[in-house]
Amino acid sequence: MPEKPYFVHASSYVDEPCQIGEGTKIWHFSHVMKDSVIGKGCNIGQNVLVATGVRIGDNCKIQNNVSLYTGVVLEDHVFCGPSMVFTNVVNPRSEVARKSEYKTTLVKRGASIGANATILCGTTIGAYAFVGAGAVVTRDVADFALVVGSPARAHGWMCRCGIKLQVSGPQARCESCAAAYVLHDGRLAPA
Repeated sequence: MPEKPYFVHASSYVDEPCQIGEGTKIWHFSHVMKDSVIGKGCNIGQNVLVATGVRIGDNCKIQNNVSLYTGVVLEDHVFCGPSMVFTNVVNPRSEVARKSEYKTTLVKRGASIGANATILCGTTIGAYAFVGAGAVVTRDVADFALVVGSPARAHGWMCRCGIKLQVSGPQARCESCAAAYVLHDGRLAPA
């Protein structure tokens, strides 16, 4: 049998069929369910669940104790901090089956979600957005936005390199990498 182009620790389970990209590492006590897709170069930490139908892009980092439930879609280069939580039903009840009501949660390219944050289903986390540790996201997060608190509220803007931007007026430049941005109608975009 040919060697697989990815690593799965012996304590983890991978249900077939699923797709796992080259160079991905799946660590201890994790479970990848059938019909899920994990891209190339990902790092899946300990005790991670990747449920049926989940889509994970290339080069994502999923830290320990994260459950990606059906309906979660991560684009490339997404970071999910330890023990952060995704949901997939708005009003769950043990007595009522609501699998037909699962909502899609989209996390766009380069976004970071801090440890112990909670992301309510049906929301979109914008490209390169940053969700602070412990935040509770109940509505969409704009590209490059920094959100913190419960419920999460905008608290500034983040550069693509992960440094908080000092925005005063319609233009900003990152003090670390010198990337330039333009603020227009409450949205930040690369210049």
